[in-house]
Amino acid sequence: MKTITSTSIGDVISNKDGLYNGDLKHYFAVVFEHARNLNNAYHNFRHMFHVVFLCHQAIAYYGDQITKFQARALLIAAMFHDFDHPGRTGNDDLNIIIALRGLRKHLLPEDEEMWVVIESLIQATEFPHRLPSHELSLLAQILRDADMSQALSVAWIQQIIFGLAVEMNMTPRKVLEMQSAFLGSLKFSTAWANSVFPRQVIDAKIQEAQGLLECLPA
Repeated sequence: MKTITSTSIGDVISNKDGLYNGDLKHYFAVVFEHARNLNNAYHNFRHMFHVVFLCHQAIAYYGDQITKFQARALLIAAMFHDFDHPGRTGNDDLNIIIALRGLRKHLLPEDEEMWVVIESLIQATEFPHRLPSHELSLLAQILRDADMSQALSVAWIQQIIFGLAVEMNMTPRKVLEMQSAFLGSLKFSTAWANSVFPRQVIDAKIQEAQGLLECLPA
């Protein structure tokens, strides 16, 4: 495990902690200037960089088990896994194609050698998942775990209850009612994610969701 001091997007994209090769300023600029999903209800800037931050933490957790080459590939994949997402659920295979097309257009020449790795990582986030997590590489497991953790973030009500409600064409109440079942079956595959989101954290979120439901009129 490596100690990290990064506390901002700027720290991560400038590689303050030296966890990967180079920096990610070019890719941040691409997302900031060109992504068409930054203000989506759920698949937005906040979600994409929530995943980036968690992947950055996971890279530090695994230390020398992840090379700087692999770390750079993982962070680029995290930043672009929902690039240009249309803001509607369903047909996630098409959303993956859109994300890959956007990244392919802006890929730096020096990152050509990692394209196959990045492509496979982004494909692993397709939901519903095509492959069980235990069949994926460690990098893909990290990205998938980070992607699925949004329901446990401090912004979960805005992102999940209201955001996903819009993208799923449901009422916020319906999405809130779904949380117990979703979180009850939520399982992370990496040691890193299980250390950050142990079962008691998930159970506490279930209780929180149930408590909010009790506050609503019957």
